[in-house]
Amino acid sequence: MAFDEEKTEGLDEFQPDIYTLEDEDGNEQAFELLDVMDYEGEKYFALTPYMETAEELLEYDGEVVILKSQFEGDEEMMVTIDDDDEYERVGAVFLERLREMYDFEDDEDEGE
Repeated sequence: MAFDEEKTEGLDEFQPDIYTLEDEDGNEQAFELLDVMDYEGEKYFALTPYMETAEELLEYDGEVVILKSQFEGDEEMMVTIDDDDEYERVGAVFLERLREMYDFEDDEDEGE
């Protein structure tokens, strides 16, 4: 997926980092960056679909997309993680980081 960072110059530090991602079929969708981390020698991104309206927020299902950094020439790309084991490992680390950052409980934790 290619990404373009939208311009945020002049905005305060509380503005979200928004990226427009394009899939293999050319469809574009805006995502908000939740976290970036280096893990096992690779760079990963945790993003969530960007919600502009209150109605979109009410319908939000908590989806988090995890992508990996890959360079094509000088251009950094966000690409899907094809290896299921890698995705699970990175996902678990991001989930723990996001829990700490945003102090939230996962549905799976409610029954414990």
